[in-house]
Amino acid sequence: MTGRDEERALLRTLVDAHGETYAEEAGITLRDTPQPLYRLLVLAHLLSARINGSIAVASARALHEAGLRDPRRMAGADRQERVDALGRGGYRRYDERTATQLGEEAVVLTDRWGGDLRRLRAEADGDVGELRRLLREFPGVGPAGADIFLREVQRVWPETAPYLDRKALDGARRLGLPQDPDRLVDLAGRTEPAVLAAALVRAAIGRNVADDVLSRTAG
Repeated sequence: MTGRDEERALLRTLVDAHGETYAEEAGITLRDTPQPLYRLLVLAHLLSARINGSIAVASARALHEAGLRDPRRMAGADRQERVDALGRGGYRRYDERTATQLGEEAVVLTDRWGGDLRRLRAEADGDVGELRRLLREFPGVGPAGADIFLREVQRVWPETAPYLDRKALDGARRLGLPQDPDRLVDLAGRTEPAVLAAALVRAAIGRNVADDVLSRTAG
């Protein structure tokens, strides 16, 4: 095979084995409607902390199971209720601070955008940089959280695609792939950008993922 064919094969192996998005892992059927978009915001918030991704995903599920699945319910919940839900997901290192931030985040979303992230999208008017800036106005959502949200939401907000941020490109580097977003999208063919981004991020943060893919394609 040529070098390009080898890159395509490696990327296909990565996507096939590790291409689950984080929204899918958290049980979120992503649609351009208020509740799944809000659940994605919460998930991005949790994933952005220095904590194991599986714990963040489990905690997002626990919040949902506790009924805290929209900004009105999140803001109206007792702070201890949020702490307890996070604890059931194993999210204990930052539970007190995060519980407070989730409440504040819900209030900001309700007061400024009527609880609907589609209104935030409309305010950005197709400008991805502005969208990223607006996301960072939520308490506890910094650059990493905004990037996580945008990597996942490109599945339903096509103006953000392809969104391959620094973390995704770190995964490409670890696998010896090009670190140019356009080249990666071309190599990925029909693969959705959100799936491609998730697979590359998993390679970036999990050495076992990169090792698995490289061993499968060796020789």
